[in-house]
Amino acid sequence: MTDFLSDRAVPNASYDEMQTPESGIREHYRPFADWLGRTAPDQLAQKREEAERAFHRLGITFAVYGEDSGNERLIPFDLIPRIIPGDEWATLERGLKQRISALNAFLGDIYHGQRILAAGLIPSERVLGNTQYRREMQGMNVPGGIYAHIAGVDIVRADGGRFYVLEDNLRVPSGVSYMLENRKMMMRLFPELFATQSIRPVQHYPDVLLENLRGVAPDGHDRPTVAVLTPGPYNSAYFEHSFLAQQMGVELVEGQDLFVRDDTVYMKTTRGPQRVHVIYRRVDDDFLDPRAFRPDSQLGVPGLFAAYRAGRVTLANAIGTGVADDKSIYPYVPEMIRFYLGEEPILANVPTYKGYVAEERDYVLAHLDELVVKEVHGAGGYGMLIGPASTQAERDEFRRRITSQPDKYIAQPTLALSTCPTFVASGVAPRHIDLRPYVLSGRAVNLVPGGLTRVALREGSLVVNSSQGGGTKDTWVLE
Repeated sequence: MTDFLSDRAVPNASYDEMQTPESGIREHYRPFADWLGRTAPDQLAQKREEAERAFHRLGITFAVYGEDSGNERLIPFDLIPRIIPGDEWATLERGLKQRISALNAFLGDIYHGQRILAAGLIPSERVLGNTQYRREMQGMNVPGGIYAHIAGVDIVRADGGRFYVLEDNLRVPSGVSYMLENRKMMMRLFPELFATQSIRPVQHYPDVLLENLRGVAPDGHDRPTVAVLTPGPYNSAYFEHSFLAQQMGVELVEGQDLFVRDDTVYMKTTRGPQRVHVIYRRVDDDFLDPRAFRPDSQLGVPGLFAAYRAGRVTLANAIGTGVADDKSIYPYVPEMIRFYLGEEPILANVPTYKGYVAEERDYVLAHLDELVVKEVHGAGGYGMLIGPASTQAERDEFRRRITSQPDKYIAQPTLALSTCPTFVASGVAPRHIDLRPYVLSGRAVNLVPGGLTRVALREGSLVVNSSQGGGTKDTWVLE
């Protein structure tokens, strides 16, 4: 095992989660490495095929918007887990709780007193002129002062092992169903690994989610009714919507299943109308209520915003949270932590150049071949330029875009993301990964130990998104 990767070293000397630079196995990986060394490659291949068949039977697929074929895909699942020792996770957990607490405070502030804007720590036009800022939410109180009830924070490791926050996802973060199904699959395929190692569980996530959602219900109901609102079966994440509703034991509803009367939301049932107190919505702001937002929406519930504003229903996440996960706001999160919490950030941001700042823009334009350029509203790995892997024509095109609309772009150094051994066609080889832990805010801020590890299956690729050919791994946090 000490040299099984020696001839497949990653050229940019990324931090390897399993091996030390001296080709030794890191302490927390040793039991798994010993097991892997005793396991024949054909046995792993057989187990991978078994996993693929099971995922197909369960319908764990996703759709890629814009593809003519309309076919749904199976997200590739890798059998080699990403393992995190307990002390590292403790640091991540503290940093994530700190970050989400500050982001919730920021959202409450910008929709009320706007103290951080008055202090000049964030340019007002970055917030008030942001397309995700909802003026309808100004002055409106939300239960518990919580806006981001469910957050997915993308974490990467670089610079010899240091963790960075790459992105905050506060609108409708997805992927948690894959985290849960990956764990179930690993326990089914390799029960011996869980019998011999102290791996912290994640299966209770739906219970923690439901408890958090009930904890933010209006009117102080002891047993409030929770429902998951989905755009419907044609949405790319529909499997996750139905999965979470089933796991929590709550109803999965579409807009047509709900109605509003006297500023109160009801669900249509065979026993007559039933009041709904909390809606875990997987529908974007624009489509939630045709009376308040887009009048052409067929996905929302007429009158829902009026009921929300009257305090008769809780929406998770709150309307208007998108401004806090916009990439143009991301550079200011460390200042939010200092301003609202009076603490230094535990988790660092990736250094970021802002297109609307002249000197920073000039630097970006002069170093396009070295940087990663992102659209501030982009997602899914689209709308990006990865400088070192780009062509001159691509750089020229981005130079034109940045020059004409500098507000729409940020740029960051090209990080050498950490790698994890991955079972690919050629055998076991290193591939770049990230991590998306899920942070739940209710009466308290909670995390389950782990998250969704995404892996770039293409050799040398830094893009882990499933729509760009990425896969997933089970994430083990050790006791």
